[in-house]
Amino acid sequence: MVKRALISVSDKRGVVDFAKDLSAMGVEILSTGGTAKALRDAGVSVVEVSDYTGFPEMLDGRLKTLHPKIHGGLLARRSNAKDIDDIQKHDIKPIDMVVVNLYPFEETVSKPDVTFEDAIENIDIGGPTMLRAASKNFQDVAVVVDPSDYSKVIAEMKSSKGDISRETKLNLAKKVFAHTARYDTLIVDYLTGVTEKEPSFPEYFTTSLKRVSVLRYGENPQQKAAIYKERTSGLSLPDAKVLQGKEMSFNNYLDTHSALMLALEFDKKACAIIKHNNPCGVALGDTAVEAYKKAEKADPISAFGGVVAFNTEVDGAAAKEMTEMFLEVVIAPSFTKDAIEIFSKKPNIRLLELSNMLEKKKAGSWDMKRIAGGMLLQEWDYSGEDIMSMKAVTKRQPTKDELEALSFAWKVCKHVKSNAVVYAFKDRTAGIGIGQTKRVYSAKIGAMNATEPTKGSVVASDGFFPFRDGIDVLHEMGVTAVVQPGGSVKDSEVIQAADEYDMAMIITGTRHFRH
Repeated sequence: MVKRALISVSDKRGVVDFAKDLSAMGVEILSTGGTAKALRDAGVSVVEVSDYTGFPEMLDGRLKTLHPKIHGGLLARRSNAKDIDDIQKHDIKPIDMVVVNLYPFEETVSKPDVTFEDAIENIDIGGPTMLRAASKNFQDVAVVVDPSDYSKVIAEMKSSKGDISRETKLNLAKKVFAHTARYDTLIVDYLTGVTEKEPSFPEYFTTSLKRVSVLRYGENPQQKAAIYKERTSGLSLPDAKVLQGKEMSFNNYLDTHSALMLALEFDKKACAIIKHNNPCGVALGDTAVEAYKKAEKADPISAFGGVVAFNTEVDGAAAKEMTEMFLEVVIAPSFTKDAIEIFSKKPNIRLLELSNMLEKKKAGSWDMKRIAGGMLLQEWDYSGEDIMSMKAVTKRQPTKDELEALSFAWKVCKHVKSNAVVYAFKDRTAGIGIGQTKRVYSAKIGAMNATEPTKGSVVASDGFFPFRDGIDVLHEMGVTAVVQPGGSVKDSEVIQAADEYDMAMIITGTRHFRH
């Protein structure tokens, strides 16, 4: 049975009502500082921790609860006769409940003007110590770190004459250890950020992820799934505002991420359509509707049921065009009132608004990929080669229009699964060859996917051409210029083939594999 509770919180949401309920059940309440004042002002009877311990708060509040009378009351095992004898000998009273949440470190370091000194002062010491002590002794002590648990705890106490079950206490303790682990990770992340100019791979990698929601299922219905959010100052898809539509699925999030990252490659107004985590149509336009129409035209069959991303506001004209086709998701920095009204007639289309996408184009932290028993970490691929300023390795140099088309195709190619070959003009994709084990197959499939003649188009390849056969295929398709990383032992043969066809070729020296 809960007879004594220690309450000391930074986040005071609901704490007064919670304390009133505890007090009404005869629970003695110990408290400190601002929490004690808030409870006392609300008419709750409170014993100051300093009065109980006989030791004043000191060091500007840094030292409040680190005292044997507190931690003895938390750690004493009620079923251990020696523990009980020890605390009685030193006039220590058992504490049956701890209600603590921590200094707002995350909120503090999220402020753009935060000083290092302010950040350090918001590292809680006494709070985590009490939480961990109480959680270690969860059989005897209930520990509440989340204000959303207040009502559940009170309901259980009322239904069991002031007691809390072992199962509930264990679940509360588990939540505490997850909470303090995340708190420590936030501190490590902050200190790493202010002490290291360049990202480095730590010996022990920890990350702080908070569950946003449990999803209906994963990639397939038999797989359970959830989405988590990391603390980041960069691009964050979980922060997108859902304006309408069904619940986002696991695959929706994957496709929306891919579409978003691709659309943000461009400074001009762009639209990217993704299907099964690969681009099926990408285009530039003077308006959102123009960009969409060209992107959709590139592969209208694949675009059906696709995910669409814009790097510009979506207006009524674009919305009207998109509602002519079944789409899963549309994401943009903003939507006009007309667009929202038009989309409302298709309520199953998910509209996501990510208002800061143009200011925060880069994702934070690392690109992480799970493997069995481990994880691979790498930097995100933000390499942006300036194709417009590069010289060709072939006899013929590309024209200005070809350079613009090559630059466009190269940006798209970064986001296509390897092996990738992208046929394009300077404002749109013409055909995309995706994920083949032979590059020449990607060249053929890209042409097969084209919905307009590829004569006069250019091609981008994410990796080198291992043989000249790929160039032979491109010539048959009417391609006039190519951009590729180079690095094959047969580069000279590939370049010779391009020269034979009067094809301009740029070698970047940088590849963009995507697995």
